[in-house]
Amino acid sequence: MTLLIIDAQKLITTPALFAFEQFVENVKRLISAARESGTEVVYVRHDDGAGEPLTKGADGFDIYEAFAPMPGERIFDKTVNSPFKNSGLLEYLRDKKETELMITGLQTDYCIDASVKCGFEHGFHIIVPAYANSTVNNAYLSAEDSYRYYNEFLWKGRYAECISTDEAIKRMTK
Repeated sequence: MTLLIIDAQKLITTPALFAFEQFVENVKRLISAARESGTEVVYVRHDDGAGEPLTKGADGFDIYEAFAPMPGERIFDKTVNSPFKNSGLLEYLRDKKETELMITGLQTDYCIDASVKCGFEHGFHIIVPAYANSTVNNAYLSAEDSYRYYNEFLWKGRYAECISTDEAIKRMTK
């Protein structure tokens, strides 16, 4: 199993996210449990390109401080919603013969959705811990409605195993 922390970057990891405090606490707990159990933690950052607020060198590009990588933990950068396209992540996971991914991060209705579906399409068993992904309100749905739609309806039993954070931690520490 590999724990993926997707796009949890300073610019977008803000209190505007649905269930912000619970999201931060759960991701911190998952990272801690992964490190203690020897589960690899891998980070993915989104780069919108030169001149955009979310780009290499910009203040908000780095990983949110509470989730900061330890020396030696891998970071992959992407330019599209899926972390598996042209980032090197897919090749890395295939080289290490990984079969199971635990997906966390931002945003539920963008890059997390793409990560869950594309990971599934690439043959990985996907686990999504509850309240370890989040998003903000959009023109069509509240952040809470988006979160619930993806986690409780769309992914569950189709693309991913959606489980409690406590259950996810237990699985890492078996």
